[in-house]
Order: sequence, then C-alpha cells, then structure tokens
Amino acid sequence: MPFQQQPPVLGNQYEDDRVLRSYLTRTLPPEMLREVEPALAELGRLAGGELYQMQLADRLNEPTLTQWDPWGYRIDRIEVTPLWRAAERVAAEHGVVATAYEQRHGRFSRVHQCALAYLFTPSTDIYSCPLAMTDGAARTLLNSGNQALIDRAVPHLTTRDPAEFWTSGQWMTEITGGSDVGLSETVARQDTDGSWRLFGSKWFASAITSQIALTLARPEGNPPGGRGLALFYLELRDQSGRLRNIEINRLKDKLGTRKVPTAELTLNGTPAQLVMGTTDGVRNIAPLLNITRLWNGISAVSLMRRGVALATDYARRRRAFGAPLSEKPLHLDTLAGLQAETEAAFHFAFRVAELTGRSETSDASDAEMLLLRLLTPVMKLITGKQAVAIASEVLEAFGGAGYVEDTGLPTILRDAQVLPIWEGTTNVLSLDVLRALGSVDAGMQVFRAEVDRCLSGVRSPKLADAARVAGPALLHAETWLATARQEGQPALETGARRFAMTLGRIMELALLIHHAQWAEDHQADHRAPAAARQFAGSGIDLLSDYDSEDASTLFGDQ
Repeated sequence: MPFQQQPPVLGNQYEDDRVLRSYLTRTLPPEMLREVEPALAELGRLAGGELYQMQLADRLNEPTLTQWDPWGYRIDRIEVTPLWRAAERVAAEHGVVATAYEQRHGRFSRVHQCALAYLFTPSTDIYSCPLAMTDGAARTLLNSGNQALIDRAVPHLTTRDPAEFWTSGQWMTEITGGSDVGLSETVARQDTDGSWRLFGSKWFASAITSQIALTLARPEGNPPGGRGLALFYLELRDQSGRLRNIEINRLKDKLGTRKVPTAELTLNGTPAQLVMGTTDGVRNIAPLLNITRLWNGISAVSLMRRGVALATDYARRRRAFGAPLSEKPLHLDTLAGLQAETEAAFHFAFRVAELTGRSETSDASDAEMLLLRLLTPVMKLITGKQAVAIASEVLEAFGGAGYVEDTGLPTILRDAQVLPIWEGTTNVLSLDVLRALGSVDAGMQVFRAEVDRCLSGVRSPKLADAARVAGPALLHAETWLATARQEGQPALETGARRFAMTLGRIMELALLIHHAQWAEDHQADHRAPAAARQFAGSGIDLLSDYDSEDASTLFGDQ
C-alpha cells in the first residue's frame, strides 16, 4: 500500500496547553480557577474539535458583496462565511467580550477574558477582529460618560445573547494616511436641529457587517490636524435593514484575514452622534486603541501557539531519514526555539492583560498606570513581529506540506502578517514608546522596577544565568536613551525601533523567568525554566553601535 502521511491533530486546546494552565494556576485565586476552568475546557474542546474542523472545511469561502438587486436597487449586502456565522454565536455565548464587563472576578476579569480569546481566536479565522473593536468600543463609550450612548449600545456589545449581540467597527483609516489620522478628510456637518451628518470616505473599514462603528470626522470649521477631529458614534443600518447613507464601494482583496469583510466606504450624509466633545477625537478614541492592541497581542500569541502545537504533533508523526522528526536533534532544537519565543510572548501579553484589568477596577497605582501606558505599545509591536517569524518557521517545519494551501497551514502565516500592521506598525509604535517614556526618567524607572520585581525571586542557578542576560541589556537600553536624548530627535527616531524591540525582549525574558521559577517551585516543572534559558540565548539586546548617517547615505541622492 502506498505511503500516506498522517496529518497533525489537535486535542482539547485548554487541557493540552501547559503554559496557559500553569499561568492561570499562578495568577488566579484557586477558587476562581475552579469556577472558570470548565468553561475554558469547553472552549478548548471546541477550538481543537468542531471549530477547527469547520475552519478547514470553510477554507475556500470568503465574504461576498452584492451591490445591486435584480431590479437595480442599491443594497450593498454582505454575506460572511459559515464559520464566521458560527463564530459570532460561540463568541457571544461564551462571553468572549462580556466576561470583561460582567466583572465577576474584579481585576482578574480581563485575564479570564483574554484566556477565552486566546483559545477562541486560532480556530475562527480572525473573528477576533470584530470582537476586539467591540470590546474597545464598549470601553470607550463607558469612559466617555455619554449615558445615552452607553444605555443604547453597551448592553448589546456586552451581552451573551447571540440574538441581541452587536459588534462594532472602527473607522479611522483614510486614503490620506493610515496612522497619521490627523490628515482625515471626513467632514461632519451639523443640521439646524443639532444632529450631525458625515461626508467623506473610509479606506479600510474592517468588519463592515457590524451594527455600529466609532469613527473620526472633522466638524466644519475645526482646525486641521488630530486636535480638530471629533469622535462619532453611528449605526450602520436603519430599522428596515437599509444602510444609512453609506455606500460600500468594494471589499478589500487582502493578503490574509480574508474572512474579515473589510471595505472601502463612502459616507453621504450618514447620521452620527458625538461621543464626547467636538474636538480631541484622537485622544478620545485612545481607550479603543489600547484594548485592540491588547487583543492584537493575545491574537499573536494564540496563532503562535497554534502553529507550534501543529508542528509539534506533526514531528511525532513524520518519519524522515529513519526516525520521527521529534527524535532528530536539529529539528528538536528548532521546535524548542519556537516554543521559547511563544512562551515569552504569552507572558508579556497576559501581563498587559493583568495591568489592564487593574486599571479598569481602580486597583492600579500611578506607577502601574504608567507601566501599562508603556508596555502596551511595546507588547503589541514585539509580539506582532514574533508571530510572523514563528508562523514562517512553522510552515518550514512541515516542509512542502507547509506551502500547500489545502493543509490550512499557509493561512496561519498570512493572518499573522496583519498583526505588525493593524493598530500601528512597528515604527509607529516605536515612536509611541518614546512618547510614553516622555522626557523624564519615570518611564524607565517603572520599567526597571518591573524587571527587578520579576528577577528578584530567582534562586535556581540555571535561571540565574538567564537572568544575568537581562541586566546588561537593560543598562544598554538606558544608556542609549540618555545619549540619544542629548543628540536630539533624529537620533531618537533612528534608533527607536531597535530600542523598543530590546525593551520588549527584556520584558519577555524577565516575565518568563519569573514564571519559570514559580513553576519549578510549585509544579516541579522543568519545561518553563528550559524555555527561559532557551529564550535568554536567542538574542535580547537588539541595540548596536551604528552611524545614523548610513541610512541617509543609502537612500540619499548620491
């Protein structure tokens, strides 16, 4: 009988995830973990079973746009895929958004929610995109104090009833610029009765099947730039289901996240309501961006985990050169590197989830709020880059099968590529890190204090060796920042990316070592310490001596 290769298999994605279960055991009070674990196990069963099988079967389906009906009427109807319809129901019923707002577990509610999102995301073809924006919209509306909009929308955004559940879009990007939203050309005009209508276009409106959206527009007469923009709330369709003066020009043909219906829109007098004030829209939408950046990190680590889980299972099933790949030292070393990167990224993303939860329940100190402001962009940028690198290595671990579409594996890489782009590219976020640090030393002081907190309890000699890697890297980062500040803004900007990524890897190493020591002490687990040692040797300090004139030389007129 001809040879047939067994495909990789997934089990219960909660029960099989040592890192998630160990982290939750350390972080959550025991009685809380006992309460939430059955729901996590059930979602893990779905993620490794029914949803995963549906995902493979749904591979060729994509959302479709029908602009006209047979009689020439403009309808702009979008149909999403069967998997996405199922994902909406599962997300609502399992409280993937609601958990953070029900607050049954206080400051731990975000950790619980992010564990759900981490399990849910890899098997639902980035349905996490509308969920992230929905979560961010709910937080933004609650922070706004606009009680009418809170009463109208938040119960729908945070319900567990699929029939009542709404999702939200986030319309910021225009053809004039992505991250530079101050260039927005969308105009808001106020009618004589005080109501507002929006005129303009949105170039990249994701999850266009959502019921509501938060968007930026410039009230007539306002000055240019970000300060002149206002934050608006709108509902896409009227009670009869017709779009409210919105035309969907086309759906985007994207590299990845192809199940996400992303559209180019024209707004022709779309009714909208001010969320808070007629200016400072960029600042007022910041809570949404912080939440979606957290979701970006959780999505990154979930895709990394999925790829490594498939590659690890396949290594046990694939024989080459006389033995399973799992017995080949070189292949084993490759997988170990992928696992270490994944564990480090996991602990960083969930540390930001912890701080976010504290900030939402008034438990956070001023230092923790500053730490959250700094770590959010660092976490987003470093995990986004790691996700792409890990996904690429995962495909290579399958050889030719990793390059074949009907295995479902290439989708992981394509979907991962959005993560360093959405909600701020690596360069944009690197500059945001500099803004978060400001011109004084408080930012670096809270960063160093967090690293010291993580490393202070290290007793294992081998972990101590790993911990010693962090010190020189952090000192180098501090020295670079001080020198670059003296040299001026060009020097700061030139090295900002290497600096921010170094901070990211230092924090990942510290958090990974902190958990590894706990796992060794409380669970006799030697795998987490092995991951920490592996990660410590993978390159933490990405700063190097360089001549800032070289870039100008390479791309100048000469």
